[in-house]
Amino acid sequence: MTDPVIIVGASMGGLRVAEALRRAGYTGPITAFGDEPYPPYNRPPLSKEVLASDVSLEAVQFPQRDATADVNWVLNTRIERTDLASNSLTDEHGHSHTFSALIIATGIRSKRAEWANPVMTGRHAVRSLDDAIALRAALNPGTKVVVYGAGFIGCETAATARKLGCDVTIVAPGVEPIARYLGLDFAQWIRAAHDAHGVQFRMQSRIDNTIGDDRITGVVLDDGSTLECDVLIEAIGSIPNVEWLAGNDLDLSDGVLTNTAMQAVRTDGTVVTNVFALGDVARFPNALFDDEPRRVEHWNIPTDTAKRVAEVAAAQLAGSDSVDEIVAKRFAPVPSFWSDQYDIHMLAYGIVGLADRSEMLHNTFDDDEFCVGYYRGDELVGVCGVGMRNVVMGYRAKVGSSA
Repeated sequence: MTDPVIIVGASMGGLRVAEALRRAGYTGPITAFGDEPYPPYNRPPLSKEVLASDVSLEAVQFPQRDATADVNWVLNTRIERTDLASNSLTDEHGHSHTFSALIIATGIRSKRAEWANPVMTGRHAVRSLDDAIALRAALNPGTKVVVYGAGFIGCETAATARKLGCDVTIVAPGVEPIARYLGLDFAQWIRAAHDAHGVQFRMQSRIDNTIGDDRITGVVLDDGSTLECDVLIEAIGSIPNVEWLAGNDLDLSDGVLTNTAMQAVRTDGTVVTNVFALGDVARFPNALFDDEPRRVEHWNIPTDTAKRVAEVAAAQLAGSDSVDEIVAKRFAPVPSFWSDQYDIHMLAYGIVGLADRSEMLHNTFDDDEFCVGYYRGDELVGVCGVGMRNVVMGYRAKVGSSA
């Protein structure tokens, strides 16, 4: 019997690539491993609207289509290691599994701070459904919340906590929230919105330690001051889940390096033709911008890269004569993300972090809604707007082109 295609990672990317394989004509066996007990679910709402209500699997689970009804979902099972020389994996129970093609969809996990005080009760991150369930239970009116980090996750969870009646302080080393991504002017507008809702800020600050024995009661900042704290939300970045791939000479320096066909690349630059990576864990060149490989943690990337993986893998597994042509095809997905904070609805296309300048493209008289373009030289590399959804969407096709 033919060895299955094995997908490691049973979240959005894993589901989308299974669906895409079937659409691409692959009819052989597919096995997907996930280390959580849940079927594939949608993660971005966990820090937004879902966290503000009753967090449940039903609120975020993806529907399963008939095309993937025969996929073997092996949940609550972590893959410990892989041996690409023998096309095999070993799970946490010691069982070995062989594959015809391996698809890496393990994504990322939340980075956690390390402090001298070992207390963990009261410390939270937001990446998984269980994370969100635990955090939601702790967000009650009057709860003193410190959010460490002022990126999108930090600002979204701060907004949600305020809506739930918590006292919220954001601590972050940057000058303004989200300035690293959207620029100083946009960041100051975001901060003003949080100020208006009662969020306190301690910018250009770091947490040196926590206070508390059985549970957290406060944090110590790098200037020696302290903040009372019942709940600490750590939103300080992410780490690609690649440890299980160690020892195979893959380039794992920042996620899994791939070519434009999403095939894994070794440290010597050669390609492992039957091993693919997709989504947040993949570092790939995007022809829309340049040939520099990057990891892009935007919501559409798992779907777009899954389609690309399936196109190439299905052709290989079928022994198609057009494999080389398919591998050589231009791959240029337009990254996209959205963020909801209070009644603010943000939508972006491109990679705004590549820009060396930005300019206002459209705005209303009172600046309640606006659209900002991000440029690298004369090239539009990104656009982000508050409101003005149709206007922002109109720039999608222009990303990657010169002004």
